[in-house]
Amino acid sequence: MTTGEGRHGADDPTEPLRTESELQISSSQHIIIYVRAGPAGGGPGRWQGDVPVGEGMCGGVQVPLYQAKAEFFRMLGHPVRIRVLELLQDGPKPVRELLTAIEVEPSSLSQQLAVLRRSGIVTSTREGATVVYALAGGDVADLMRAARRILTEMLAGRGELLAELREAEAAAE
Repeated sequence: MTTGEGRHGADDPTEPLRTESELQISSSQHIIIYVRAGPAGGGPGRWQGDVPVGEGMCGGVQVPLYQAKAEFFRMLGHPVRIRVLELLQDGPKPVRELLTAIEVEPSSLSQQLAVLRRSGIVTSTREGATVVYALAGGDVADLMRAARRILTEMLAGRGELLAELREAEAAAE
């Protein structure tokens, strides 16, 4: 969920609206962004609309693809969610294995799994008393591998820069 400043409220034109949006990938792989607006100070607000990206208006505003991508990457923007996705690359895992590997409070893991499940990026199945999570598709694993490659290249570049700076510093002394 993301929060940002919206347009002014209808009841009080001086009061800004708090808007929240939530990204969801439907089973038909359409990206849907839900928008809710309410008073900036809090309150429940109301859902203003939902439509697949590029197919109409969402809360009175056309939702461009770059915004949908931004919402997608915000949804990934938590270390526990990233770790869950990394662990699920090796195949489905029960919650107890995820808890052991990640070492967070059960309530925190549950909250992060719910975000991933609502977005459609992971699926859950119940096997007796055990809940098992799996990646919804292979593209997620590909994305995680691509992120690892990009980070490796970025860090390698920083290592080279650091070595150059150290050499320059040593030469200046």
